[in-house]
Amino acid sequence: MLRDIFSKKKKYATIPSEQAKQEVPEGLMTKCPNCKTIMYIKELRKNKMVCEGCGYHHRLSAYERIDLTLDEGSFQEFDVDMIAKDPLQFPDYLEKSAQDREKTKLNEAVVTGEGTIQGVPTVIGVMDARFRMGSMGSVVGEKITRAIEKAIEGDKSFIMFAASGGARMQEGVFSLLQMAKTSAALNQLNERGLLFISVLTHPTTGGVSASFASLGDINIAEPGALIGFAGRRIIEQTIRQKLPDDFQTAEFLLEHGQLDQVVSRHQLRETLGTILELHHPVKGGEV
Repeated sequence: MLRDIFSKKKKYATIPSEQAKQEVPEGLMTKCPNCKTIMYIKELRKNKMVCEGCGYHHRLSAYERIDLTLDEGSFQEFDVDMIAKDPLQFPDYLEKSAQDREKTKLNEAVVTGEGTIQGVPTVIGVMDARFRMGSMGSVVGEKITRAIEKAIEGDKSFIMFAASGGARMQEGVFSLLQMAKTSAALNQLNERGLLFISVLTHPTTGGVSASFASLGDINIAEPGALIGFAGRRIIEQTIRQKLPDDFQTAEFLLEHGQLDQVVSRHQLRETLGTILELHHPVKGGEV
């Protein structure tokens, strides 16, 4: 009977015995944090890191996101070698940043560059939550600002994928300045009549949600993404009220008019391509 319970979902791996656990190579299987289904990582990657059981959208690295979004071979990266300093001499900041560089093979929490989506040129920025929880420090803000300026120079749309815990506390006011800097750059993009699409992924919080991530001409989110400024507990303590269970989810924000669309990862590239084509009509094979 117990065996039947554990093998109900036959398309996923059954719960292994202790002996089997020892024989399974590390990195072969994972468990969905939402429905607790155990699955092969290889199969999860084939499904764009979306759980087949419940639709939970697992986090993507910056380059995984780029590979899923841009036309193959079209990406050209900007500002690869920019590395954060330690303006406040914050304890262990440089050491922890070095550890993240080694772990992620990234120099910072955002990757920027240009490429095409369904043949339409665009400038793109993608945050990576594995690096300092995607927090926005001086380099992140500078790279995003430079990418926006590249979009203006090239007369192209700008797409930003946000995934962040907020402003980087180890840089203090220098990180908070990036909120104003990125927002000012987006205002220049807007004055040129160029399109900004903001894609909010899980999680988008703090100073990032309160600045560039919420300023899109079109704001899109992935299903179930946590989006908000302050944490749920802080808000409940401040207003002394119990918040809805789905508070600060993408679906809650859509219902209350703060998003234009919630789009599954399976349809996101096509959706972005359609929006770009509407704003940059192709004539005779050229944009």
